[in-house]
Amino acid sequence: QVQLVESGGGLVQAGGSLRLSCAASGRTFTTFSLYAMGWFRQAPGKDREIVAAISNGGAYTYYPDSVKGRFTISRDNVKNTVFLQMNSLKPEDTGVYYCAARASPLSDRDYPRPDTFDYWGQGTQVTVSS
Repeated sequence: QVQLVESGGGLVQAGGSLRLSCAASGRTFTTFSLYAMGWFRQAPGKDREIVAAISNGGAYTYYPDSVKGRFTISRDNVKNTVFLQMNSLKPEDTGVYYCAARASPLSDRDYPRPDTFDYWGQGTQVTVSS
């Protein structure tokens, strides 16, 4: 069994910052450093979308244009945790943010679609007020 637990969401004004954390644990999740990790968000009435992804060793990261330059994903393979630093937040960043893990490698040869990830957290709400 794998557990991904997100934290750090909340209400922030436009232009502000938040840092999300996702702690991984579980008997199946014996080696965090083998898993690529991603952060996704879902706004009401919209599909779940990728906002950041990082390869298992951290050498490769992916960001869609909508967050590039504002969001930074990082990971601590000793503490089994992945982070999402979000700066210059906009109202359109509002949504439930999910952490996800996948056993298959992540590289610039593939797009990190939600259906390629194996494990998901329960989500944390981020609300950006204008």
